[in-house]
Parts: sequence; structure tokens; C-alpha cells
Amino acid sequence: MIAVAIAISYLDRQTLPVAIAAIQRDIPISNTQFSQLQAAFLVAYAVMYAGGGKLIDVLGTRRGFVWIMTTWSLACASHGFATGFRSLAVSRFLLGLGEGGGFPAATKAIAERFPVAQRSTAMGIINSGTAVGAMVAPPAIAAILGATSWRWVFFVTSLLGLLWTLWWLRDYTPVGAVQHGPAEPPIPWLRLLTFRETWGLVMAKFISDAAWYFYLFWLPKYLYDVRGFDTKSVGYYAWIPYALAGVGSLTGGWFSSRLLTAGKSLNFSRKLTLGLSAALMPIVALVSSSPVEMAIALFSVAFFGQQSWSTLVMILPADLFPRGAVGSVAGLVGFGGSMGGVVFNLATGFLLDHGFGYGFVLGLVSTFHIVAFLIILLTVRDVKPLAVERKH
Repeated sequence: MIAVAIAISYLDRQTLPVAIAAIQRDIPISNTQFSQLQAAFLVAYAVMYAGGGKLIDVLGTRRGFVWIMTTWSLACASHGFATGFRSLAVSRFLLGLGEGGGFPAATKAIAERFPVAQRSTAMGIINSGTAVGAMVAPPAIAAILGATSWRWVFFVTSLLGLLWTLWWLRDYTPVGAVQHGPAEPPIPWLRLLTFRETWGLVMAKFISDAAWYFYLFWLPKYLYDVRGFDTKSVGYYAWIPYALAGVGSLTGGWFSSRLLTAGKSLNFSRKLTLGLSAALMPIVALVSSSPVEMAIALFSVAFFGQQSWSTLVMILPADLFPRGAVGSVAGLVGFGGSMGGVVFNLATGFLLDHGFGYGFVLGLVSTFHIVAFLIILLTVRDVKPLAVERKH
């Protein structure tokens, strides 16, 4: 169920990037303004990722997810009523405000329901929802655009989220109190920020998600602007890297769990998988000098590596911190990732509008995961449960 929710969230956030060419025929949007629209989403997403993690720790996964999904679905629908850049920016902000709590809730649910050896596999399944949503988006949105106006893209996708909310209310039952005894009290943020592991995960996510949000938001526009694609061509090709992203999510989670069941330590299992994932990312620097088919293949390898990486980074809070802190730490880490996306999306719009080109930008993002992995090695010396005292 949570994997489906994550898929819907990525479908919703891809509506604007995939439909941008059609939207621009009614509402002129420059590269800088496009980056500002993504920044509006990501700023709200960052704030809610942190606040949503705390909210989930207090409300629990069931009630928290209802609020989250309802909010972002209505925000998605509001795009369809936009009349200009400013109203689009407000809609993007509201969408980010809703979606920001999704992954903290997912991490919390995993910590409640799964033992350590199964958590990365479970997160891999959930994280594969990102790829499913992003993969479905190009052809589905192209089909809607072929049948009606771009405004209906947002109305149709918002309906999916509202239907999911009804499914969740009907079928999801919290298990924490039944299987694990009384709920652990939340741990204050200030206490969590005294751990170098918290800061290491936040910084690593800041850098690696700067690359991910560039891929997520700018790939369709790159295909429009540089490769001369139309909406139909984007629908035909752009789903392929996201399909490989889904395979990466499942593979990274499975491989780490497989190492654990083979007797390897938690530290070795997590870090080896993270390192192998990061090692794939520099290949994206070759995109600009490659023919379009090879460029799609290179993006696919990078998306595979990114989502394998992301699965492991998102499960580390559950590996390191007690259940009463997992949602809060996951929220802080997601806040860092979203702010990385804000900074680099704005930088991308500026660079492209000032003549630097996509080749320069791709060269930058090709290094980000390597740097992020080095940060994790320096700050998370050993992946094991930390002794966290509940004090202010």
C-alpha cells in the first residue's frame, strides 16, 4: 500500500515537468522560472519532510498518511486552475507541503513492522514506487495531453490519491501497540542533532538528492530542449530510466539483505551496497557526447544507481536510532535532501540561462554521490543501534 502511495506521489510531482511544453503554450515559463517552480515544491517538501517526520511520530502512520495524501492530492488538482506563473508556484508549494511526509511515514512503518534483516528489502519495495510513478508519468500524461488539455493532467492524477486514501482507511491497521508494546516517546530534535550520524546522513542526502531532483525534474525538459523531442517522444522514451530506477530500488534493498543473511555485518552490508551504488553515478557525465539512444541508456544506469543508493540511505535511520526517533531522523534527513534539490535546481536554471549548458551541469552531478558516500564513511563509523538517551 505504501509503495502505491509513493508511486502516486511521484506521478503527481512529474505532472509539471512532463506537461511543461503544453503549459508553456498558455503560460510562458523560462528556465529560471521553471527552476523556481521546482524550488517552491522542494522548500515546502523540505519543511514538511522534517515536520512530517515529527508528525508521524506523534500521530502514527495511519492518521498521518490520511492527512498527507489528502493534502497533496487537493494541491495537485489546484494546478489545473492556474492562470499564471504565480498561481503555479502556489500550487507547487502546496503539493510539496503534502508530499513531504510520505517517506518519513514509510520509514516509520518499516521500523514498526520489520526486523533489521528485512528492512532494506521492504524499503526497496516501497522505494520502487518512486520509479513506478515516474515511469508511468510520461506515457500517461502524454495520453491525457493527446485527448484533452493540460489542466486535466492534474485533475486525473489528484483523483488517484483520493481513492488511495479510502483504501488506506479501510485496510491499514497499526501494529506497533500490538506487536511491540507501548509506543516509545518521541526524542527531541535538539537531542538528535547532537549525533554526528544525524548530520552525516543529512549532508549526504543534501548532496545526493541535489542530483536526483535534477534528474527527476529536468530530464523531460532536457529531452525537449536539447534532443528536440515532442510530447509523444518524451512519453515513448522517458519512462525507461525510471524503470531502471525501480530495478535499482529492489536490487539495492535485496543485495543488502542478502549480505546480512549470509552472515555479513550490518555495517558491511549497508556500506558495500552504498559504495557500489555511488560508483555507478559518474557515468552520467558521458550523456552530452552520446547519441540519444546511448544517452537514455546512461541515464538508466544512473537512475539504477541513484535509487539503489536511496533505498539504503533511507533505511539507515531505522538501523541507527530507536523507534521513537526514526520518523524524526528520517524527516531531518529528507529535509537535507530537499534543500539540496532546492539549491541545485535554482543553480541549474541560472546556469542554463547564462550559457553554461547541460553538459556542464551533468558534469557536476556526476560527482555528487561519490562525495556523499565519503561523508557517510566519515560520519557513520559503524552502522549499529545508537544509545540515545531521552533527555532535552
